Amino acid sequence: MVRRLSLALPLMLMVAACGGSPSAAPQADQQAKLFEPPQPSRGALYVYRSGLMGAMRPVDVSLAGGASAQLGYHTFIRVEGPPGPIDLACKVGDNTTNSQIQIQDGQIRFVEVSMRAGLWTPSCDVAEVPPDQGEAAVRSYRRVEPL
Repeated sequence: MVRRLSLALPLMLMVAACGGSPSAAPQADQQAKLFEPPQPSRGALYVYRSGLMGAMRPVDVSLAGGASAQLGYHTFIRVEGPPGPIDLACKVGDNTTNSQIQIQDGQIRFVEVSMRAGLWTPSCDVAEVPPDQGEAAVRSYRRVEPL
């Protein structure tokens, strides 16, 4: 039984990596991991998916202004836009969690999205994290393209 489980976990993780938005080109993935400042008069936001809960099910993420993505296990997006408040929503099934992140000119912010168990159905959490925590996660995750 233990051997069967040890073989099943890597297979589940490979299947989970296939779900969600399409992968970014390797060059775009590496570029995002340099954490370069955004263009003048803009801010940058990294949104990444963490945790094993619901690893085989993508989390829908949408930002005011139209950017959206389906974040699979250990994936992220980077978006740039004008400074100001950014409305962010994550959705799992019928459950939606909304948050607002304030971005200043030239600033980079990081948001972690994770799935959690609910009473009847799963839901998601949105939490802004410190830059060092966000950078560490993004370095080991895979960039996907917004839809």
